[in-house]
Amino acid sequence: MHIQAFDFIPLENNKNKPDMKFILNLMLTALILSSATSVFAQPNTLSKKEKKEGWQLLFNGKDFKNWRGVNHSTFPDKGWEVADNSIECTGEKGGSIITNDQFGNFELVWEWKLVAPGSNSGLKYFVVEREGDSGGYGYGIEYQMLNDADYVKKGEMEANDFHTTGAAYELYPPSPDKKIKPLGEWNNSRIISKDGKVEHWLNGKKILEYDRFSNDFKVKVADSKFRDVPDYGRHRVGHILLQDHNSPVYFRNIKIRKL
Repeated sequence: MHIQAFDFIPLENNKNKPDMKFILNLMLTALILSSATSVFAQPNTLSKKEKKEGWQLLFNGKDFKNWRGVNHSTFPDKGWEVADNSIECTGEKGGSIITNDQFGNFELVWEWKLVAPGSNSGLKYFVVEREGDSGGYGYGIEYQMLNDADYVKKGEMEANDFHTTGAAYELYPPSPDKKIKPLGEWNNSRIISKDGKVEHWLNGKKILEYDRFSNDFKVKVADSKFRDVPDYGRHRVGHILLQDHNSPVYFRNIKIRKL
């Protein structure tokens, strides 16, 4: 961007002239702010670096073309909307949604926020649909998303319970040092899955790791409510699922790359 040079005129001799140095400083400040703003990507977009690294968007900010209802070939007719460049689960019991594609080794990132006390949701991975099941439930490992304080305050769970935010639901609790944003603010989550080794991240910090092909994982599943689900969490590939738990929740910047 070209900035025109000005001949500065002393104000004491030209009291009716504008302070050109002040004007130039304003122009330079505006240029710096404009450049800084361009560094931050718009929601639901990929940078050149991300494209080169193999990232792909699972949500483009406009529609649900990468998604469908669980155990259905079509998208639910209620319960989900696109609002303010985000996926909104309205809580109208439309049923959970899954990606059209399946993934094995991957790195997945997304942003999410809860807006109401008592909200409950989750993102599942390695989801496999069950033949003949027309309901909206999909079986897969769940990254839990809650406003933990609501449940801890009621004495329903401890802060590091395996039902709290960031847990592998029913199986492994997250680190008690995790940091969750307040209601109405965006959280950033990440899942890395490579050859059975899985990591859960929350707001830039790793809060959980486990091996889904280990004997320990088998024991955890056997002690859970998923004990009768064949090969629960051990499939080589599966869908990504956004859960409809009858609560309002927002998602955006859902990106994945194969590892």
